[in-house]
Amino acid sequence: MHNTTHLEPDSRESHLLPVREFLKGVPYWLVTAIILGLVFVWIILTNADYATIFDAVKKGVIVTIQVTIVAYAASLTLGLMVALARLSNKRLINEVATFYVEIIRGIPMLVLLYYIVFVGVPVTVQFINGIGAFLQDTGVFTGLGDALSSLQVRAVSFQLRVIIALTIGYSAFLSEVFRAGIESIEQGQIEAARSLGMTHFQALRFVILPQAIRRVLPPLGNNFIAMLKDSSLVSVMGVADITFQGKVYAASTFKFFETYNVVAFLYLVMTIALALAVRRMEGRMKTSEK
Repeated sequence: MHNTTHLEPDSRESHLLPVREFLKGVPYWLVTAIILGLVFVWIILTNADYATIFDAVKKGVIVTIQVTIVAYAASLTLGLMVALARLSNKRLINEVATFYVEIIRGIPMLVLLYYIVFVGVPVTVQFINGIGAFLQDTGVFTGLGDALSSLQVRAVSFQLRVIIALTIGYSAFLSEVFRAGIESIEQGQIEAARSLGMTHFQALRFVILPQAIRRVLPPLGNNFIAMLKDSSLVSVMGVADITFQGKVYAASTFKFFETYNVVAFLYLVMTIALALAVRRMEGRMKTSEK
């Protein structure tokens, strides 16, 4: 006799239960996107034209990521400073910060990009040259004066210019996110912190900001995704990001359909991955609050 072990139907179903529960929690749109993504990867691996296009376009991925991360980190810092200025009790500071936010938010990102690159940076360089000339004339810090007066516009790379433009543009939007988060904290917590002997700055740093930042993490994540997509605008300035690499290749080969399929695919992979990370973060935050 041979001793064979057979799984009973109930036993088999119990083994499949975790898989079924997992599949129930996976949204259909994500399953569809993954399947389409795998199909497109297979096409890239098996189609010589798509493989060549992918090799040409992928060079811009690093530039896209660099521009997005640097600009977003800078806009977070500037946005927080503007938000604190808008919450200031001093009217002049409040009005200046509000003017900045309303003006910047009212300008389309592409127009702001052109303005900073072709107007803002040259004017700033001229202003720096003027400071350098003044230092030279007065004989104070002549070495610094020589360096400032000799600065040329072309010394400021286009990649740095577009990072400055994205920083200014997104800082206005992020300042409103920070302001809403700070104002959502109960006023009583500030009063309690002050009653414990904390200064206003200490109460803001150790009590208010940690809670506010925790609350605004999801919208901050969504703004990072938006900046990643808006970084494609830098291609009009000749910055070699994904869109620029695709534009150059398509113009030289006339394979626009295949090229922009690859460009769209690369952006989709990055944005969907980031969107899933933001949703996971939101889920964890909701669970921790319960």
